[in-house]
Amino acid sequence: MELQIKVAQAVQVLNHDAQSCNRVAANQWLVQFQQTGCAWEVATSILTTDHLHRHIPSLVSNSEVEFFAAQILKRKIHSEGHYLQSGPKHALLNALLLAAKRFSAGPPQLLTQICLALAALILSSVDDKKPIEQLFYSLQTLQNDDDGNVAVLEMLTVLPEEVADTRSTDSSISLFQRSQYGQELLSRTPMVLEFLLEQTLKKYNGIVQLHERDRKILRCLLSWVRAGCFSDISQDSLPTHPLLNFVFNSLQVSSSFDLAIEVLIELASRHEGLQQILLYRIHFLKDVLLLSAINNGDEKVISGLACLMSEIGQAAPSLIVEASVEALALADGLLRCVGYPSEDWEIADSTLQFWSSLASYILGLDASGAVDKKHVEAIFSSIFLTLVDALLLRAQVDEATFNDRSGVLELPDGLVHFRMNLVELMVDMCQLVRPPRFVQKLLFGAWPPANVPIPWKEVETKLFALNVVSEVVLLEGQMFDISSIMQLVTMLSTWSVDDLSGFMGVVRRSLTDVVGSYSKWISASPANSRPLLFCEESSPVIYEPANLEILLWVGEALEKRHLPLDDEEEVISAISSILGSVPNEELKYNLLARLLSSSYDALRKLINEDGEHSYRQNPATYTQLLNGAARGLHRIGIVFAQLAMSKPNGPATDDPSIRLLRVFWPMLEKIFRSEYMENSNLSAAACRALSLAIQSSGQQFLVLLPSVLDCLSTNFLAFQNHECYIRTASIVIEEFSHMEEYGHLFIRTFERFTQAASVMGLNSSYICDQEPDLVEAYANFASMFVRSCPKQVLAASGSLLEISFQKAAICCTAMHRGSALAAISYLSCFLEVTLDVMLESINSVLEGSYCCIAIQLIARRGEGLVSNIVYALLGVSAMSRVSSQVCNRVATIGCDLQVHGLPVEYLKPGQDDTLVPVWLDALAGAAADYLDSKSSKGVKNNYGHMQGKGGRVLKRIIREFADSHRCALTQI
Repeated sequence: MELQIKVAQAVQVLNHDAQSCNRVAANQWLVQFQQTGCAWEVATSILTTDHLHRHIPSLVSNSEVEFFAAQILKRKIHSEGHYLQSGPKHALLNALLLAAKRFSAGPPQLLTQICLALAALILSSVDDKKPIEQLFYSLQTLQNDDDGNVAVLEMLTVLPEEVADTRSTDSSISLFQRSQYGQELLSRTPMVLEFLLEQTLKKYNGIVQLHERDRKILRCLLSWVRAGCFSDISQDSLPTHPLLNFVFNSLQVSSSFDLAIEVLIELASRHEGLQQILLYRIHFLKDVLLLSAINNGDEKVISGLACLMSEIGQAAPSLIVEASVEALALADGLLRCVGYPSEDWEIADSTLQFWSSLASYILGLDASGAVDKKHVEAIFSSIFLTLVDALLLRAQVDEATFNDRSGVLELPDGLVHFRMNLVELMVDMCQLVRPPRFVQKLLFGAWPPANVPIPWKEVETKLFALNVVSEVVLLEGQMFDISSIMQLVTMLSTWSVDDLSGFMGVVRRSLTDVVGSYSKWISASPANSRPLLFCEESSPVIYEPANLEILLWVGEALEKRHLPLDDEEEVISAISSILGSVPNEELKYNLLARLLSSSYDALRKLINEDGEHSYRQNPATYTQLLNGAARGLHRIGIVFAQLAMSKPNGPATDDPSIRLLRVFWPMLEKIFRSEYMENSNLSAAACRALSLAIQSSGQQFLVLLPSVLDCLSTNFLAFQNHECYIRTASIVIEEFSHMEEYGHLFIRTFERFTQAASVMGLNSSYICDQEPDLVEAYANFASMFVRSCPKQVLAASGSLLEISFQKAAICCTAMHRGSALAAISYLSCFLEVTLDVMLESINSVLEGSYCCIAIQLIARRGEGLVSNIVYALLGVSAMSRVSSQVCNRVATIGCDLQVHGLPVEYLKPGQDDTLVPVWLDALAGAAADYLDSKSSKGVKNNYGHMQGKGGRVLKRIIREFADSHRCALTQI
């Protein structure tokens, strides 16, 4: 009794004490108590006796202690129940049955916990042959009075759920056992349904008690329906089954409506044949329940009926396309649900899957099949066109959301979700009714006079729908009248930035999407060119001074709009594409310089040394300054990217890229040599702009090469979590590595990257997985260095190549796919370049040459490479998924590597002697194929890709070895 009191007091402190330290102490004590052996007896005593109430009358709530006791028993049964002997287990079963009867009147949560513990105990009785049968025998003892029946109802409710719960913490019950229990459970279906029917016929004095009983019956029936209780019942008897009638009658009672809906939805989705039965009752659902709910504004009933009718139709679309009176009544009912003006979009959204599945089913009908496809399309096209109107109405934006003119263009989350779900359905409906007819529903017609307000909500929604179906419409190829769209473009192009804020900004964005989607058709007409200048998707090249001024004005106005970078990139790309195509080079440069003037200003503010200290003193201003500079760099990079696609034919001195670079690089160099580069966004933007400038400027960039490489390597040493510097250096190597006179710069850069602490720290696959971006950047740089640099430069980089080779061999075992692939790509590149050099100088290998250095490197590191590759093949790393590529590269170095290098734990007993000759023969054959393909002249073959006989044999041997040894390595 003392322990019971302590438990009760601890529970009271845990739930009600004002001091957090006391609650923590109570929780710790209760956790420790649950793990003791006496917890069984104490918890059982609390549930079956009334001692606590007499000894501690001050308890705030006695049921809290009993609820805790029930939870203890449930947890201990899950974790330790299979260890209980037959005697204690039988005593615990009787105690739980007694507790269930004792608390059958409530609280409901306590009764549920007791029944959950009882179900767990029954299912953990693995030694008993038929635990379900024993439970039903025990339940008969509870059916002597009404209180006992309540407990039986709760037990029958939780039991199927526990049997089917594969996520249970009780690992002693296998899936096979759960399947057996499920079959045994279903064998009791007639007895359970009879018991439920008896409960529906019992009389109760109070209406509240009656409604509570009905909910309990429906919960229990729902549990058994999910278990499949109606699957063995004759289809002929289902329409008049008393319990089915009980469920339908419960639809007319507010307190039981939701559960009745759930039962019917489960029946419709799980039991084939029931859809026809439920469809026969559609008039009751629609005329009696739905219309009344719509008139009364009862959204709970409307929502439930929408879900039910959708499930009926979705489960049996073949019944719906028959277009029977019932099928058309169901479609009409769902149209009414879609059109109901609720405050959110849940009701309409719940019907979308039905409409989409129905449209897909009709589209998939065989024209020569038993069902007349044209007849079905003719009937349902009008229904879907009506649906379009209802959906467009529900998809409208509430203008009040944007009345504050704050410029925020984010739609409500619910509407965004609804529109996303609409996309697939809109496309299907457009295909079903044919694009011309569908688009006709969306066109605006003649715009009203100036004194008549424009229905902007309707306009915006139709623009949204036009954009969604654009791919289908364009594929159809039948061009529609776009004059109303262009009139809208012209109208909005005259509005100021302030006028296009708030909801009108949403309208403009939707219009922009439409213009972009149909730009091919729109730009085909010269009359549409001028209005397109005002849209983000504008692409026509118009050289009149007035139009070029408008383009510059649009670019300058972006500074105030703060578009997302992706959106701004589209705008600047379109504008710079037009400006970059201006024939006059001087005018082109001046226009581009004006376009970038605000970007230059943002950089100048950042490198103003006099203001640096003051900016750092104000975090908000400092952040704004950094973001402005990063956005400016992003814009400069976009312009260079566009210029790279339209190189001039005249002298290089007239190239706008070179002239812009002369202005840009001094500012960028100051930024690179400042402490601002610790900011990752600014670093990434600067490196991106520099990369694009290099690719745009070409050989004219050579004069800046020493400064650029010094900035990149120095900054990486200072900020080694910014791998963008290595990526940009890779572009420099790619563009200029053929210039042997700059070889010392390339080697110096490679050395700085390699000697960095972060790169030198790549000593295990675990670390490689923690730094995937660094691994990829460094491996790609090393690949570009080896692939592009002259052999004299490679020969002078022997020690760096050996370190990078060693790091790549480690990184190829990483779990991260990008890291592993980048590492193996570098190893492949190194081995292929080496093999090419060996073939060129096969008769004379000079001391100090790249060929000599590479052979020495492979001799020292080849064994480790093979070990790591085999580890990657056998383990769970990303490399195990690219084994064919690895085999190819292993074959490349062929007989130069030894199978003796494999660690002992990779091999089975005796394989160290038998495996060597087999592998050496296979490697020799694959290498011979590869060498033959490399040395053949004018003869095309694929032996270099492991397609020769030797290559195929090697792949088979390695694959078989990997498959048979992977599990063994995983256990090591």
